[in-house]
Amino acid sequence: MNSAKTHLYFVPGMAAGSEIFRNIKLPENYEIHILEWLIPEKGEDLQTYAKRMALRVEEKDPILIGVSFGGVVVQEMSKFLNLRKLIIISSVKSRKELPRRMKLASLTKAYKLIPTSLVLSAEDLTKFSVGPKSKKRLALYQQYLHVRSKQYLDWALEKMVTWNRTEKNKNIIHIHGEKDMVFPIKYVTDCEVIKGGTHIMILNKGGEISQKLLEIIEE
Repeated sequence: MNSAKTHLYFVPGMAAGSEIFRNIKLPENYEIHILEWLIPEKGEDLQTYAKRMALRVEEKDPILIGVSFGGVVVQEMSKFLNLRKLIIISSVKSRKELPRRMKLASLTKAYKLIPTSLVLSAEDLTKFSVGPKSKKRLALYQQYLHVRSKQYLDWALEKMVTWNRTEKNKNIIHIHGEKDMVFPIKYVTDCEVIKGGTHIMILNKGGEISQKLLEIIEE
């Protein structure tokens, strides 16, 4: 019976835990696996980290789904896996889709100025992850930032803004919110648009995203 199931592996957004997927509801023949963040080794590059994450995928021909920075990581993981489908949500497919502020942060190394050691008492990382304009969204998403390691936070910020992929994966499927302020849709191409969706739509539009996933998987 288990062999008949469709296995989905999810990677959450930056510093977030499995709880961000609490509103994703799928039929019983779908089995959801959450890949929690590993703490990176000192000096570890993104590809090596992605390979370690990929080793935790135990089912054959799974569907791999990543949210935000998790979307970047699953694209790197896909190099080491045979996937049925690769899906990203609220993310980007290449460096070309990064907003100007992230490209500038990469050039100036401004990301090094974010005090990640104080992230649990400050809003800096949340603002970077969610966008600066909504206190309500900041408060909501901050509840789900559970990775407390400064080593991980410093590493993740750097790998996000310095990601060097220049061309998108031809087989990728992208779900994006029309009101995403972290990765504005004006920079994003070839995506399934969620009307009114923000960067945290995985939380507040879980039902709609669940239905969209089913349509994508079953088409």
